[in-house]
Amino acid sequence: MSNFKIVFSGPVGAGKTTAIASISDFAPVSTNENASDMTRERKPQTTVALDYGVMKLDGREKIHLYGTPGQERFNFMWDILTSGGLGLVLLLDNTRKDPLKDMTFFIDSFRDYISQTALAVGITQTDIASVPRLDIYNKKLREMKISAAVFEVDARKQADVSLLVQSLLFTIDPGLEY
Repeated sequence: MSNFKIVFSGPVGAGKTTAIASISDFAPVSTNENASDMTRERKPQTTVALDYGVMKLDGREKIHLYGTPGQERFNFMWDILTSGGLGLVLLLDNTRKDPLKDMTFFIDSFRDYISQTALAVGITQTDIASVPRLDIYNKKLREMKISAAVFEVDARKQADVSLLVQSLLFTIDPGLEY
């Protein structure tokens, strides 16, 4: 049996918990607690340690899905969760004040990990805020010298999140059959 690991990260409210729940073959484990800081303005609860789900592939292979807390004060979990991972799915909320700044922050925070693995970027809430557009995210990635696929996604939709995971896996191994 082969086990793989993919990490989901991004700012509070970007959809990490929801994305993992949408593709996990089992009810995911979440460590959500009542928000006690400015996070309350965005949502009543927030992840304080991790989210965890499992996706079964053909055969006996599994992908373990780990979601990081979005708040910087819990960043000690980021190194723990990325250890041994295949890559990072970065989710960004297009309704936040400056999602490009969020992207820069998270890519800089995970730069060493990304340089050794792979990255896929999902932009959520584009139905509510259509700007910035995907071409702006792609331009910023090029400026940062980062290669990654960028998609508009609805974290509630299994097909959208699956596309992100597939993109990440194909970046790692272009000959992969999924």
